[in-house]
This record gives sequence, C-alpha cells and structure tokens, in this order.
Amino acid sequence: MTDPKTRRDGSFYDEIGGTATFHQLVEKFYEGVATDDVLRPLYPEQDLGPAHVRLQMFLEQYWGGPGTYSQLRGHPRLRMRHVPFRIGELERDRWLAHMREALDSIDITEAQRDTMWSYLVMAANSLINAPDPT
Repeated sequence: MTDPKTRRDGSFYDEIGGTATFHQLVEKFYEGVATDDVLRPLYPEQDLGPAHVRLQMFLEQYWGGPGTYSQLRGHPRLRMRHVPFRIGELERDRWLAHMREALDSIDITEAQRDTMWSYLVMAANSLINAPDPT
C-alpha cells in the first residue's frame, strides 16, 4: 500500500475532503466520548472543545493537511503526551469503538476508510501504557 502522505496526486487529507471531513469525524467521535463512563474521565477539561481542536489538528497534519498542530504544539510525541493517563485495553477498545462509529459516519470510500482505520488501530495500540486488571 502506498503511504497516503506521499501520494503524487495530492494528499490523503485533500482526497477525502480536507478540514470539513476531519471536523465531521472528530465531532462525531467526541459525541461518543462525552457520554462514555470509561473515556470521559480521561479528559481533564470540562469542555471537550480543546481536545476536539487538538485531535483534528493532529489528524489533519498526519494525513497531509496543514502543519498547524506542530506549529502550535511542537512534535506530536503521542506516547509522551498520553503517559499521564491510564490507557489499558478497555480504554483502547472504547476509543476505537467511538472512532469506528465516527469513521463510518463520514462520506469516504471503503478503501479510504480502511486506510484510516489501519492507522487508528496502530496508534491506539501504541498508546496502551497500563495492564488491564485480571
């Protein structure tokens, strides 16, 4: 599979609709997080708006859009930024469930959805930093 960030015919970001698509994805994702009894406590801010902005900027940059995330926050350092939060398999699974629902709600092709999903699963797995209780 070609790396979506190095396509010669434009970025994956542009291919799937740019900011509008990423906004819709992240908006739907945080609708689920807002009522999730496992994930909501991991977001210390009362308002999920700042988290929405950060995730949208990160995803847009990753997929070839504006570099605003790095301009405002520096290198993404995902693992380091998530260390303060206990993330086990349960948290990963809940995050992925909400992201799957969000991903399925946007108007992109199955191949585009598969490309994004593969990355999201890899990223979510990489953030596990705590074993689940046995």
